[in-house]
Amino acid sequence: MTPIIYLKECASTNDEILHFLKSDQTAFPAVYTFNQKKGKGQYGNSWESAADINLAFTLAVPSALIKMPTHLFNFHTAAAVADFLAIMTNMQPEIKWPNDIIIKNKKVAGLLLEKKTAAGISYFILGIGLNVLQKSFPNLPKAGSLLTQTGNEFNLHEIANDLHIYLQHFLIKETSENEVLGNLNNWLFRKNKISVFEIKGVRQNGIIKEVDPEGFLRVDLENEGLQRFYHKEIELLY
Repeated sequence: MTPIIYLKECASTNDEILHFLKSDQTAFPAVYTFNQKKGKGQYGNSWESAADINLAFTLAVPSALIKMPTHLFNFHTAAAVADFLAIMTNMQPEIKWPNDIIIKNKKVAGLLLEKKTAAGISYFILGIGLNVLQKSFPNLPKAGSLLTQTGNEFNLHEIANDLHIYLQHFLIKETSENEVLGNLNNWLFRKNKISVFEIKGVRQNGIIKEVDPEGFLRVDLENEGLQRFYHKEIELLY
Protein backbone atom coordinates (compact mmCIF):
# COMPACT_ATOMS: atom_id res chain seq x y z
CA MET A 1 0.00 0.00 0.00
CA THR A 2 1.35 3.43 -0.90
CA PRO A 3 2.16 5.24 2.36
CA ILE A 4 0.54 8.46 3.45
CA ILE A 5 1.88 9.95 6.65
CA TYR A 6 0.12 12.40 8.94
CA LEU A 7 2.29 14.89 10.81
CA LYS A 8 0.81 16.78 13.76
CA GLU A 9 2.89 19.78 12.70
CA CYS A 10 5.94 20.56 10.60
CA ALA A 11 7.85 23.40 9.00
CA SER A 12 7.17 22.40 5.37
CA THR A 13 5.69 19.18 4.01
CA ASN A 14 7.85 19.58 0.88
CA ASP A 15 10.92 19.31 3.10
CA GLU A 16 9.58 16.69 5.49
CA ILE A 17 8.73 14.15 2.80
CA LEU A 18 12.42 13.76 1.93
CA HIS A 19 12.92 11.95 5.26
CA PHE A 20 10.49 9.21 4.21
CA LEU A 21 11.82 8.40 0.74
CA LYS A 22 13.74 5.15 0.26
CA SER A 23 16.12 3.86 -2.42
CA ASP A 24 13.64 1.16 -3.47
CA GLN A 25 10.72 3.60 -3.60
CA THR A 26 8.33 2.82 -6.46
CA ALA A 27 5.04 4.11 -5.04
CA PHE A 28 3.88 7.70 -4.57
CA PRO A 29 4.32 8.42 -0.86
CA ALA A 30 2.69 11.48 0.68
CA VAL A 31 2.80 13.47 3.89
CA TYR A 32 0.25 15.93 5.19
CA THR A 33 -0.43 18.19 8.13
CA PHE A 34 -2.97 20.74 9.32
CA ASN A 35 -0.30 22.82 11.02
CA GLN A 36 2.47 23.89 8.64
CA LYS A 37 4.76 26.52 10.15
CA LYS A 38 6.84 27.61 7.14
CA GLY A 39 4.93 26.73 3.99
CA LYS A 40 6.57 27.53 0.66
CA GLY A 41 4.91 29.05 -2.39
CA GLN A 42 6.04 29.68 -5.94
CA TYR A 43 9.24 31.62 -6.67
CA GLY A 44 10.36 32.03 -3.07
CA ASN A 45 7.00 33.20 -1.76
CA SER A 46 5.55 31.83 1.46
CA TRP A 47 2.24 30.00 1.83
CA GLU A 48 0.31 31.27 4.84
CA SER A 49 -2.13 28.82 6.38
CA ALA A 50 -4.08 28.96 9.61
CA ALA A 51 -3.56 25.95 11.88
CA ASP A 52 -5.99 23.03 12.18
CA ILE A 53 -8.43 24.23 9.52
CA ASN A 54 -6.43 23.91 6.29
CA LEU A 55 -4.44 21.19 4.56
CA ALA A 56 -0.77 21.10 3.59
CA PHE A 57 -0.10 18.03 1.46
CA THR A 58 2.97 16.81 -0.43
CA LEU A 59 3.29 13.93 -2.88
CA ALA A 60 6.57 12.47 -4.17
CA VAL A 61 6.51 11.31 -7.80
CA PRO A 62 9.57 9.47 -9.23
CA SER A 63 10.60 11.70 -12.12
CA ALA A 64 11.52 8.67 -14.25
CA LEU A 65 7.78 7.97 -14.56
CA ILE A 66 7.00 11.39 -16.04
CA LYS A 67 7.45 11.62 -19.81
CA MET A 68 6.85 15.33 -20.32
CA PRO A 69 8.71 18.61 -19.73
CA THR A 70 8.62 19.99 -16.20
CA HIS A 71 6.44 23.00 -17.08
CA LEU A 72 3.81 20.71 -18.62
CA PHE A 73 3.89 18.38 -15.63
CA ASN A 74 3.32 21.46 -13.48
CA PHE A 75 0.19 22.20 -15.52
CA HIS A 76 -0.83 18.54 -15.39
CA THR A 77 -0.74 18.55 -11.59
CA ALA A 78 -2.83 21.73 -11.49
CA ALA A 79 -5.43 20.08 -13.71
CA ALA A 80 -5.40 17.04 -11.43
CA VAL A 81 -6.16 19.14 -8.34
CA ALA A 82 -8.83 21.14 -10.19
CA ASP A 83 -10.48 17.92 -11.38
CA PHE A 84 -10.41 16.47 -7.86
CA LEU A 85 -12.02 19.61 -6.41
CA ALA A 86 -14.64 19.66 -9.17
CA ILE A 87 -15.73 16.15 -8.24
CA MET A 88 -15.66 16.86 -4.50
CA THR A 89 -17.51 20.19 -4.61
CA ASN A 90 -19.69 19.73 -7.70
CA MET A 91 -18.42 23.13 -8.82
CA GLN A 92 -16.21 24.29 -11.68
CA PRO A 93 -12.76 25.34 -10.42
CA GLU A 94 -10.44 27.31 -12.68
CA ILE A 95 -6.66 27.44 -12.96
CA LYS A 96 -5.04 30.83 -12.61
CA TRP A 97 -1.85 30.54 -14.62
CA PRO A 98 0.44 28.94 -13.83
CA ASN A 99 -1.12 26.74 -11.13
CA ASP A 100 -3.36 28.43 -8.57
CA ILE A 101 -6.83 26.95 -8.13
CA ILE A 102 -9.76 29.37 -8.14
CA ILE A 103 -13.36 28.74 -7.11
CA LYS A 104 -15.85 31.56 -7.62
CA ASN A 105 -13.07 34.14 -8.08
CA LYS A 106 -11.20 33.21 -4.89
CA LYS A 107 -7.94 31.29 -4.59
CA VAL A 108 -8.52 28.13 -2.59
CA ALA A 109 -5.34 26.21 -3.42
CA GLY A 110 -1.77 26.82 -4.48
CA LEU A 111 0.77 24.35 -5.85
CA LEU A 112 4.54 24.17 -5.65
CA LEU A 113 6.43 21.69 -7.83
CA GLU A 114 10.08 21.08 -6.99
CA LYS A 115 12.59 18.58 -8.34
CA LYS A 116 14.76 16.94 -5.70
CA THR A 117 16.94 13.87 -5.22
CA ALA A 118 16.56 11.59 -2.21
CA ALA A 119 18.15 8.18 -1.59
CA GLY A 120 19.69 8.38 -5.06
CA ILE A 121 16.35 8.80 -6.86
CA SER A 122 15.09 11.93 -8.60
CA TYR A 123 11.59 13.04 -7.63
CA PHE A 124 9.04 15.64 -8.48
CA ILE A 125 7.93 16.95 -5.08
CA LEU A 126 4.38 18.25 -5.42
CA GLY A 127 3.23 20.49 -2.59
CA ILE A 128 -0.42 21.51 -2.32
CA GLY A 129 -1.82 24.08 0.08
CA LEU A 130 -5.61 23.82 0.30
CA ASN A 131 -7.80 26.18 2.31
CA VAL A 132 -10.60 24.03 3.69
CA LEU A 133 -12.40 25.35 6.78
CA GLN A 134 -11.05 28.89 7.19
CA LYS A 135 -13.86 31.45 7.37
CA SER A 136 -12.03 34.75 6.88
CA PHE A 137 -8.86 36.04 5.25
CA PRO A 138 -8.41 39.60 6.56
CA ASN A 139 -4.99 40.12 4.95
CA LEU A 140 -5.62 38.10 1.80
CA PRO A 141 -8.60 39.58 -0.08
CA LYS A 142 -8.17 37.21 -3.04
CA ALA A 143 -8.23 34.08 -0.88
CA GLY A 144 -11.11 31.79 -0.02
CA SER A 145 -11.67 28.28 1.26
CA LEU A 146 -13.84 25.33 0.37
CA LEU A 147 -16.12 26.42 3.20
CA THR A 148 -16.46 30.05 2.08
CA GLN A 149 -16.89 29.16 -1.58
CA THR A 150 -19.20 26.15 -1.31
CA GLY A 151 -20.87 26.59 2.09
CA ASN A 152 -19.92 23.00 2.98
CA GLU A 153 -17.63 21.65 5.67
CA PHE A 154 -15.20 18.87 4.78
CA ASN A 155 -13.22 16.42 6.88
CA LEU A 156 -9.51 17.24 6.62
CA HIS A 157 -8.24 13.67 6.98
CA GLU A 158 -10.71 12.39 4.39
CA ILE A 159 -9.67 15.08 1.90
CA ALA A 160 -5.99 14.19 2.35
CA ASN A 161 -6.54 10.48 1.82
CA ASP A 162 -8.93 10.94 -1.11
CA LEU A 163 -6.55 13.41 -2.75
CA HIS A 164 -3.66 10.96 -2.39
CA ILE A 165 -5.61 8.20 -4.10
CA TYR A 166 -6.90 10.48 -6.84
CA LEU A 167 -3.52 11.99 -7.71
CA GLN A 168 -1.88 8.59 -8.05
CA HIS A 169 -4.45 7.51 -10.63
CA PHE A 170 -4.55 10.84 -12.46
CA LEU A 171 -0.80 11.41 -12.75
CA ILE A 172 0.10 7.96 -14.10
CA LYS A 173 -2.61 7.89 -16.75
CA GLU A 174 -1.16 7.90 -20.24
CA THR A 175 -1.60 11.32 -21.80
CA SER A 176 -0.05 13.48 -24.49
CA GLU A 177 1.52 16.92 -24.20
CA ASN A 178 -1.29 18.30 -26.37
CA GLU A 179 -3.88 16.86 -24.00
CA VAL A 180 -2.14 18.37 -20.98
CA LEU A 181 -2.02 21.78 -22.60
CA GLY A 182 -5.61 21.46 -23.78
CA ASN A 183 -6.80 20.61 -20.26
CA LEU A 184 -5.01 23.63 -18.83
CA ASN A 185 -6.53 25.97 -21.39
CA ASN A 186 -9.98 24.52 -20.77
CA TRP A 187 -9.64 25.27 -17.03
CA LEU A 188 -7.91 28.64 -17.55
CA PHE A 189 -9.11 31.47 -15.28
CA ARG A 190 -10.37 34.65 -17.02
CA LYS A 191 -9.77 33.20 -20.49
CA ASN A 192 -11.35 35.30 -23.27
CA LYS A 193 -12.57 37.91 -20.77
CA ILE A 194 -11.51 41.54 -20.52
CA SER A 195 -9.23 41.82 -17.50
CA VAL A 196 -6.85 44.35 -15.96
CA PHE A 197 -3.14 43.55 -15.89
CA GLU A 198 -0.11 45.20 -14.38
CA ILE A 199 3.12 45.06 -16.40
CA LYS A 200 6.24 46.78 -15.06
CA GLY A 201 4.09 48.98 -12.84
CA VAL A 202 1.69 50.03 -15.63
CA ARG A 203 -1.92 48.89 -15.79
CA GLN A 204 -3.82 48.16 -18.97
CA ASN A 205 -6.71 46.06 -20.18
CA GLY A 206 -6.19 42.80 -21.99
CA ILE A 207 -7.70 39.41 -22.77
CA ILE A 208 -6.08 36.08 -21.87
CA LYS A 209 -6.05 33.94 -25.01
CA GLU A 210 -4.14 30.79 -24.05
CA VAL A 211 -1.05 29.20 -22.55
CA ASP A 212 1.33 28.12 -25.32
CA PRO A 213 3.37 24.87 -25.52
CA GLU A 214 6.40 26.54 -23.91
CA GLY A 215 4.35 27.58 -20.89
CA PHE A 216 4.04 31.28 -21.75
CA LEU A 217 0.76 33.14 -21.21
CA ARG A 218 -0.55 34.81 -24.36
CA VAL A 219 -2.47 38.01 -23.68
CA ASP A 220 -4.06 40.36 -26.22
CA LEU A 221 -3.28 43.76 -24.71
CA GLU A 222 -5.32 46.87 -25.43
CA ASN A 223 -2.26 48.97 -26.30
CA GLU A 224 0.28 46.42 -27.53
CA GLY A 225 -1.66 43.62 -29.18
CA LEU A 226 -0.87 39.94 -28.65
CA GLN A 227 2.07 39.41 -26.29
CA ARG A 228 3.50 36.42 -24.41
CA PHE A 229 4.67 36.48 -20.82
CA TYR A 230 6.59 34.24 -18.45
CA HIS A 231 6.01 33.96 -14.69
CA LYS A 232 6.24 37.23 -12.76
CA GLU A 233 6.35 39.33 -15.94
CA ILE A 234 2.64 40.12 -15.73
CA GLU A 235 0.11 40.30 -12.91
CA LEU A 236 -3.58 39.66 -13.34
CA LEU A 237 -5.61 41.99 -11.14
CA TYR A 238 -8.97 40.57 -10.05
